[in-house]
Amino acid sequence: MSETQTAGTLEQAGPRRTVVCDNRRFVILGTAHVSRASAEEVRAEIESGRYDAVAIELCDARHAALTRGDEVAQMDLFQVLRQGKAGMVAANLALGAYQQRLADQFGIEPGAEMRAAIAGSESAGLPLALIDRNIGITLKRVYRGIPWWQRVSTLAALAASLVSSDKISEEDIEKLKEGDMLESTFNEFAQESEAMHEALIDERDRYMAAQLLEQGLPGTTLVVIGAGHLKGMAAYLEAGMQNPADTIVSLDNVPPGARWVKWIPWLIVVAIFAGFALGFSRSTGLGQQLVIEWIVINGALSALGALIALGHPLTIVTAFIAAPITSLNPTIGAGMVTAAAELWLRKPRVGDFSTLKQDVTSVRGWWRNRVSRTLLVFLFSTIGSAIGTYVAGFRIFGQLFGH
Repeated sequence: MSETQTAGTLEQAGPRRTVVCDNRRFVILGTAHVSRASAEEVRAEIESGRYDAVAIELCDARHAALTRGDEVAQMDLFQVLRQGKAGMVAANLALGAYQQRLADQFGIEPGAEMRAAIAGSESAGLPLALIDRNIGITLKRVYRGIPWWQRVSTLAALAASLVSSDKISEEDIEKLKEGDMLESTFNEFAQESEAMHEALIDERDRYMAAQLLEQGLPGTTLVVIGAGHLKGMAAYLEAGMQNPADTIVSLDNVPPGARWVKWIPWLIVVAIFAGFALGFSRSTGLGQQLVIEWIVINGALSALGALIALGHPLTIVTAFIAAPITSLNPTIGAGMVTAAAELWLRKPRVGDFSTLKQDVTSVRGWWRNRVSRTLLVFLFSTIGSAIGTYVAGFRIFGQLFGH
């Protein structure tokens, strides 16, 4: 049995809904993740003394990022590269940069309402529950759930958010109460893509509702979330869940990619070697020409990527040498080699880590900071090598079968 009530307006206070489930009362408060009014409202709610627990829309990783200011400074960049997480780190930085730009404009820290909830629960001695799904899992489920062309357009939208210099009004900030930060970043695509909306919003509504039911919070709980989740979460709580633990496990699962996709790099390698063999079987000169074109095209485009990232001159040379070789070995990418070279040649300073979050709020800052520039070297040299592989491959087979 559950009952709901709605109070407040977007102009006067954050939207809220009260849901009662099995003698437990959840007051769900919708907030804007960059809003001074939201932070003040959360603080006032906790200080009212009406609550026995607090739950917030954070996962362990995002909670650590908010509460431990030195988290970025402790990042082992080489481990990030070796584990293949450079792209994910870059995406997280880009998302954080968008939020930081809004915060800088209005003089409030990103996630101020979450900080207020954390500090308030600690001061009042209330249990604090982290109920959101890990952001990495959410992004992976988004990536796996949408077609390849939409992945490209989504990444382009994320990149565009970095170079945009448009000022945002206070009214627009308050409109963020109608959605959460991930959704607002990809707003256009989330509206057009059912799969993206499901992973960004609906799945997290279910996940957070399941967490509230599974964690067994006592009495009345203040639930601090982005307002875009309020309606969905309330609906799932009202409907009830027989097995919230099973729901959590299911939504934490990352669907495997299509098996055939994993074979593409190996098929390309086989095709390239077959092309070399066919070329040498026709004439030594033709075979040598094909190998030279492979080296020059692949190496040059990867080196161009490292150059665009303003990599060290020796990093650019490394890209030219490594790309033709790594493209024939799918277990290691050119970006891994070039980023390792950049990391060795230009070791990030302590100041680079401490200013990273602020630096990536501007385009120039991505290239100025040694940490983010290493990530750019990784990404651009990888993209250059990938393009070079296809360009050189088509060139080779054009030479063999085009006459």
